[in-house]
Amino acid sequence: MRNEEPDSVTDDTPEALVLRAPDGDKAPAKPRHKLGVLVAAGAIALFCLAIYAGIRNRLDAETALATETLETTVPYVDVVRPHGAAPDQQLLLPGQTVAFSDAPIYARTSGYLKRWTADIGAHVKQGELLAQIEAPELDQQLRQARADLATAQANAKLAGITARRAENLVKTQSVSMQERDNAASAVVADQSIVLSRQADVDRLAQLQSYENIYAPFDGVITARNTDVGHLINAGAGGPAAELFHLTAIKVLRIYVEVPETDAPAMRVGATPTVTVDEYPGESFPGVLARTDNAINPTSRTLRVEVDVDNPEGKLLPGAYAYVHFSLPGKPGSVTIPSNTLLFRSEGLRVGVVRGGIAELVPVTIGRDYGDKVEVLSGLGPDDQVILNPSDSLISGTAVRLAAVKPATKP
Repeated sequence: MRNEEPDSVTDDTPEALVLRAPDGDKAPAKPRHKLGVLVAAGAIALFCLAIYAGIRNRLDAETALATETLETTVPYVDVVRPHGAAPDQQLLLPGQTVAFSDAPIYARTSGYLKRWTADIGAHVKQGELLAQIEAPELDQQLRQARADLATAQANAKLAGITARRAENLVKTQSVSMQERDNAASAVVADQSIVLSRQADVDRLAQLQSYENIYAPFDGVITARNTDVGHLINAGAGGPAAELFHLTAIKVLRIYVEVPETDAPAMRVGATPTVTVDEYPGESFPGVLARTDNAINPTSRTLRVEVDVDNPEGKLLPGAYAYVHFSLPGKPGSVTIPSNTLLFRSEGLRVGVVRGGIAELVPVTIGRDYGDKVEVLSGLGPDDQVILNPSDSLISGTAVRLAAVKPATKP
């Protein structure tokens, strides 16, 4: 068998057409070297781009680190604006109600109690009879004194008649000048005796009037320490015993000890209110009647008296009471939170942010409201005060604001 090779000349495939020319010459080769150049250029561009991206990332990281370092160095602070015009403060102080008039009633005449007409809890009027004392010895002394007065008056009358007669007789020289002068002197002596006897009668009559015991003012009997038949000692030879105790409760006094710092606000005529635990939710109007105008050196307080009308008798003497004083705010003052204060050796300071810089400002403190304080000078309502400042804070420190909070009214 004969192996036949394919006829390459007569091959009409497209590949053969491409490789061979019609005239039998070889076809030109494709420019593969240009494609390689383009690939190499692209690789170089990609490499340069990767290098640029790496450098840029590093620069961005360094910038971010510098920014973060700066942010860490400059602290954030919370600030608050002061609240203008410190409000009126309610000063609550304890006190004890006291009867406007309180009097123990004693006897001025010794004897036995004949009767009494008022017991404890009785409301009595001024001049009302409370008790009667029986003193027969005093009555006898008064009768004797009146008799002695009558005798002295009779002797004085006779001495006057004798003196007039002597005056007439001396004109006719029937009596001597000495007898006339003796008669005139006797008149003066007898008149003095009359005055003495009259004073004795008045004294005993006054003592006899004390046998009736009257109420010295309108009030309530709070104690009766005697009974019918008791021996009443008016203080002769021993201490006198209290018969009744009378209190006036239509108006009550309340004595209050006011701290020295609030003493200038106590003005006579002010109208505080009074509350007691017995009547929750109810207040009683009062009037600041007077002060003692002196600071107690022991307690550093000023004693004031508040009078409270008690027409219905709801308030009782001796009760524990609370007096509410309204202290007006001081003009130009502001209030700030207590956690803004810095206690330094040079004095009280607060941190204020001005133009991104913290400054330590000296302030003068007024009243203390607990979580807030009143600032009398050093701050204005537009200042930005740092909350919870660090103890190491100094003037000139750069800060950034985290938040600005309005101060709440105390």
